[in-house]
Amino acid sequence: MSAERIKELRALTGAGFLDCKKALAEAGGDLQRAIDLLREKGLADAAKKSGRVTAEGAVGCYVHGNGKIGVMVEVNCETDFVAKTDEFKALVHDICLHVAASNPKYVSRDEVDAEVLEKERQILYNQAINEGKKPDIAEKVVAGRLEKFINEICLLEQPFVKNPDITVKQLIQEKIAKFGENITLRRFARFEMGEGLQKRQDDFAAEVAKLQQK
Repeated sequence: MSAERIKELRALTGAGFLDCKKALAEAGGDLQRAIDLLREKGLADAAKKSGRVTAEGAVGCYVHGNGKIGVMVEVNCETDFVAKTDEFKALVHDICLHVAASNPKYVSRDEVDAEVLEKERQILYNQAINEGKKPDIAEKVVAGRLEKFINEICLLEQPFVKNPDITVKQLIQEKIAKFGENITLRRFARFEMGEGLQKRQDDFAAEVAKLQQK
């Protein structure tokens, strides 16, 4: 699909670039059919609500593996009414489960530090050169691999653990369309027992040698 066609669909619906590209592909390039597909999925309406203030919501907590992993997330919505519904609470819980399983580092790509991206870009570039690619080809390879890296570390870009066919962002967009109000994933925290600590490693061979000397 041409960039101009995608841009036209975005202007008409307000949906994201990738969503528009997929809709056009599914519709065989038919603009009206693509609009209908986006509306059916709730993505067109979701984009229009994205600017609304979300001052209500809920903080969800989840502990996994007999206390080995703990997660907290804050998901916001527009009204207390929606925040108290079972379906909204289920959404918050599902996001907690996802964070526990997928271990993201950031909520969105906007939060990724420029230094982190530059360091990863340099590593990927060197990898491509070591693979025998010419500098101009290596730059193109890096662009794709860097995008994959971002998708892997950003919560909203990750495939939803309970349905890998959609991202967490798309899951939230579907709920926006269903609830009729904006929903934002503000922040999360993930704790894993012993993370960052140097764990003791017993040298069993040395222990046996000590016993034999006694």
